Amino acid sequence: MDKVIPYGRQYIDQEDIDAVVEVLRGDWLTQGPKVEEFERAVAEYCGARYAIAFNSGTSALHGAMYAAGVGPGDEVLTAPITFAASANAAVYLGARPRFVDIDISTYCIHIDKIEASISERTRAIVPVDYAGYPLDIETVNDIARRHGLVVIEDAAHALGARRATAGRPAAGQPLGSQADMTILSFHPVKHITTGEGGMVLTDQVEFYKKMMVFRTHGITKDPGSMQEDHGPWYYEMQDLGYNYRLTDIQSTLGRSQLKKLEGFVAQRNRLAERYNEALAGTSWIQTPPPAPAGSRHAYHLYPILVSPEMDRRKVFDYLRGKGIGVQVHYIPVHLHPYYRRCFGCRPGDFPVSEGFYAREISLPMFPGLSLADQDRVVETLINF
Repeated sequence: MDKVIPYGRQYIDQEDIDAVVEVLRGDWLTQGPKVEEFERAVAEYCGARYAIAFNSGTSALHGAMYAAGVGPGDEVLTAPITFAASANAAVYLGARPRFVDIDISTYCIHIDKIEASISERTRAIVPVDYAGYPLDIETVNDIARRHGLVVIEDAAHALGARRATAGRPAAGQPLGSQADMTILSFHPVKHITTGEGGMVLTDQVEFYKKMMVFRTHGITKDPGSMQEDHGPWYYEMQDLGYNYRLTDIQSTLGRSQLKKLEGFVAQRNRLAERYNEALAGTSWIQTPPPAPAGSRHAYHLYPILVSPEMDRRKVFDYLRGKGIGVQVHYIPVHLHPYYRRCFGCRPGDFPVSEGFYAREISLPMFPGLSLADQDRVVETLINF
């Protein structure tokens, strides 16, 4: 069999390696200056006032929901087509995820269905920019403001995406400053990587302060926040937090990767255009929705939908058998055994999401994908 082409992978060059080696030879491997440097660089790129680095996108979601005041008895709205962490982070805090079906024209949460799902217990809305599509966050914000809710944008797929806004209708604005909080992920298949890692972006100082303490065991060393002062060694645990810190090693890799982000996203968009053109005449394949006018898709994934009459499993197994490492994103969260057992979710609850899941296959999409390998993916798929 020919070499396996994965659906996604990191791109690491010598500049990244040299940057990490320099930190390894230095004094600070963790809790040093490189973390804040990385935070400032991402905040500047995204146009946010504050950035808080975490050791994963999941812990970033957990921290954001904590800062939003999510707790026992609350509800958090999100879509079923996402990785389980988007909902799990609410459960960690004793809240109940409440799902809203997706819009098949965007593959994201159906914005017109959000308001009908809001109850007196709803605390936050967590829209997901699925595959890197920049969803209409302004309308979500309007809904949230009417009901006094917090918007936590799960942009784990969308670093480098841009969305048209009233102030920037043509060039688009980077995702990261439009919601109350925005979540990023730096897993190796994402746009930039720190190995594992995540970040929360926000313009609100109260959220920033809460998350800074939350990610470090609930401990503060800020003299202005402490109740007592025993000396320069003194610190206080003021709440129950977690060890969710990112290291200087990881932060340095992330900072080096960030310098290449624009090139990475441009390459993803070029690959998407080639897929679109090559698959346009294949009647049993539906290509993903393009970004709205004035916006830019980040194309973390390139999700195709096969015709409902096709057996998706046969297509998937055929491609895998030919060395094309396709994947499916995602099993709808409400169909996982945990959510069926603990929250009473059932098949048929969200028919659009379930229909999407039955048809979706993610084709290889990453900056290091050669045109020859992409052509092989297309030829193998069309020849099914």
